[in-house]
Order: sequence, then C-alpha cells, then structure tokens
Amino acid sequence: MLDMAGTLTARALRGSERAASRIARSVAFVIGISLSIPMAVADGGSIDAIQTLDELADYQLTDKQYDCHNEIVFRESSNNRFAVNGSHHGYYQGRSAYLKGKPDDVQFYWYWKYVSHRYGITQYDEPDYCKALDHLVRYSWQ
Repeated sequence: MLDMAGTLTARALRGSERAASRIARSVAFVIGISLSIPMAVADGGSIDAIQTLDELADYQLTDKQYDCHNEIVFRESSNNRFAVNGSHHGYYQGRSAYLKGKPDDVQFYWYWKYVSHRYGITQYDEPDYCKALDHLVRYSWQ
C-alpha cells in the first residue's frame, strides 16, 4: 500500500505540473494578443505641452480666478514675459532675478506659490488671485 500511495501521489503532482504549464501558456497567449491589438485613445485629449501663460491659467484656474489673474498680468507687465522695472522681472513683476527671461510655466508656478502663501487659497485649492488684485488696486502698485 505504501508503494501505491506513493505512486498516486507522484502522478497527481505530475498532473499538476502539466496543468500549470497549460495555464501559463494560455496566459502568455492572451497577453500576447492583447498587446498586439491597437488601443483607442481614451478621451481624445492632447499630449501637446501648454505653450502660453494664458493657456496655462485657463487650464488651471476657475473662471473668476482666471479673470483676476489676467487683470494682474495686464496691469503688471502688459502681458510681456520680458518686462523689467528695476529689480522686478517678468509677467508678474516679481522682485527676483530668478524670473528674468524664464518661460511662462516657471513664472506661472512661481506666482502661484507666492499668491497662495500671501493671499491664501480658494475653496478649489487655487491661489486667490482676486484678493491679490484687490490689494494691487487698493494700493495702486502698478
């Protein structure tokens, strides 16, 4: 009986190895087919980089904050990335030589952090550009 039990056990294990091999081949086959099928674009969105400050602001901000942001940029630099007024540089006339000649996205996020820290954020987790504009107008700093 011991031999018979051992033989049955050995056959059962050998059958399991064959079953596992068949399953592995099936999985590999399915993966190979799925990788060869062209996939459709999920949302039709673009992977193109955002090129301008206006596009970036439009993408990141609510309508109200977008309008306030654009008013600030117009008052500070007349929408000129290279604007300089003494030690103040860029769209937002930040007092930092770091901003001199920087691309739109660098200036945008620099000002994002500045306004967030100084004037707080809205309920939508964006800087409160309207408070910043109010401060700018109140003290006539442009």
